[in-house]
Amino acid sequence: MTTTVQTTPITPPTTRRATLGGGGGGSPRRSTPARIPLQRLVTVELRKMFDTRSGFWLMASIVITSLLATAAIIVFAPDDQLTFDSFAAAIGAPMTVILPMVGILAVTSEWSQRSGLTTFTLVPHRGRVLGAKFLAATSVGIGSMFIALVVGVLGTVGGSAIAGVDPVWDVTAAHFALIVLGSVLGMLFGFMLGLLIRSSAGAIVTYFVVTLVLPPLLSLLAANQKWFADLRPWVDYTYAQGPLFDGRLSSQQWQHLGVAGSLWFLLPLAIGLLIVRRAEVK
Repeated sequence: MTTTVQTTPITPPTTRRATLGGGGGGSPRRSTPARIPLQRLVTVELRKMFDTRSGFWLMASIVITSLLATAAIIVFAPDDQLTFDSFAAAIGAPMTVILPMVGILAVTSEWSQRSGLTTFTLVPHRGRVLGAKFLAATSVGIGSMFIALVVGVLGTVGGSAIAGVDPVWDVTAAHFALIVLGSVLGMLFGFMLGLLIRSSAGAIVTYFVVTLVLPPLLSLLAANQKWFADLRPWVDYTYAQGPLFDGRLSSQQWQHLGVAGSLWFLLPLAIGLLIVRRAEVK
């Protein structure tokens, strides 16, 4: 005797496809993540400047050298030199060296610390990352100058009180603004070298060659060649920046700064941006 068992085919349950915005049988679509705000990128770049031990001490050296320069003026300068201009000049001297290093390391750290691959993977648009670095470095430069201003004011008041003389405020607001502009331009020159060379050691050496070795050679050439003496303000960027720290620029000196800055800063900056945006990051 045989028994026939009738089986009913099992129908698989209906699968619901995950679609965006409703719809029926289309393939699943993923939502596009929101763009990272520029403010957050700038905050991250600022934090990266302070996170490493070298970065922390580089930033700390801005305050340390300002205090040491102020103390040196109070101890060694004669009473008639205890003016705000003297304190500003003493504080500004180490700033002209430290701030360009900040600009250089803001860019080259991505290659020296091998973090560029992570950075440019998280934010594929390299121009936004470089813009955030530019804004972060500029913020540090301006902030450092205002720290120097506070230290200079305290030094002028304290030094005059110790010496028993009246404080002399011989730097106007316009003069200080030009000093800030000159210092920030020096830091951005380091930023440009970092983009162009992408090596901390190479960019630092190039900076000192351009700012310490080249100007005396150009000065010697100008002293011996009349044609170059007239041409020098238009092609010597360091020479063209000098009047900024003196606090007064004529219209022609602004033109000198614009032409020399285009040759030594804007053109190399454009080349560096092009190289970094197209170079392979390893």
